[in-house]
Amino acid sequence: MPKKFQRRIENFVCQHCGASVSGDGYTNHCPNCLWSRHVDINPGDRAHACGGLMKPVNVEAESKEYIIVQQCQKCGALKRNKAQKDDDFDKLVALSKESG
Repeated sequence: MPKKFQRRIENFVCQHCGASVSGDGYTNHCPNCLWSRHVDINPGDRAHACGGLMKPVNVEAESKEYIIVQQCQKCGALKRNKAQKDDDFDKLVALSKESG
């Protein structure tokens, strides 16, 4: 049975905004625009065939952290990802106002 989380250190260029992103093994979205790609079934496994872009559609507060809700623009799937310390905080705030 595959692990639920696989740490995978990967650098990537965001397919939405073009920013170069340095991964740390927990990076699952672009800190500049908050978009990602639908590539995992379980975090880090790169086993999902969809590959669609994941648009940030909501921000939720959960205990002492923020959760970015993203929706796949190809298949419609919803995923939740923890906001990271290097995420653009102004974009998180703007997204919470748009969705709230």
